[in-house]
Amino acid sequence: MEIELLGSVTLRQAGRRHGVASRKVRTVLALLALSPGVPLSLDTLADELWADKPVSNVRNALQANIARLRKLVFNVTGEREVVRTVSSGYLMTVPAEAVDAHRFSALAQRGTALLGQDPRGAITVFEQALRLWRGPALLDVADCTRCRMAAEQLNEHRLTVQEDLISARLQVGEHHGLSHDLKQLVAENPARERLSEYLMISLYRDGRQGEAVSVFHSTRKWLGAELGLEPGPGLRRLYQSILMQDQVLD
Repeated sequence: MEIELLGSVTLRQAGRRHGVASRKVRTVLALLALSPGVPLSLDTLADELWADKPVSNVRNALQANIARLRKLVFNVTGEREVVRTVSSGYLMTVPAEAVDAHRFSALAQRGTALLGQDPRGAITVFEQALRLWRGPALLDVADCTRCRMAAEQLNEHRLTVQEDLISARLQVGEHHGLSHDLKQLVAENPARERLSEYLMISLYRDGRQGEAVSVFHSTRKWLGAELGLEPGPGLRRLYQSILMQDQVLD
């Protein structure tokens, strides 16, 4: 069985995806799957699930949702010991690699290790990591602190991997066609100067120097208006290199 958190929260068995109807049950599944093999206490789970609307008998309410999760897992896998009760609470008895979020992190780490010495190998690994995503992380869980923090970290890590993938492609000369996707990423993440740098490089290498210069000015304008900042030294140096048509950019 695989647990999918990179998008809507689902179970996957033998290539077939199974949705989780109850939002509370999805949230319990996500909380346990974020730390497989690590117990979460009753108090922790209760605080995450009902912090905004305390219930009269939180233990019974939590046990009911655990029972629903166990029934779902059994119906999907035929296994009864995936969600275990321990003295300190509950835990998910699956290996980390059964959870897509953990597989993504492992692939991202491997790709990063390859980036400096084997950019083509890094491209392959980063693409594998990004294919695991089906949408924003933990898309349909309750608004609880742990899930919100995990989603923010995962989404941020996804963006970093996208940046590293683009860096690897530029290293091996695969700049053709990059500017289209980069324009969208820059529009969605205007504060990420690294993306603006990569867009400028890809445009310049495509013979579109004027557009590359325009990216610098639009980024500078946004940073000043929204954050009261000037572009960082890396972006400024790149801008000057483009103006001088520095051969190092080719």
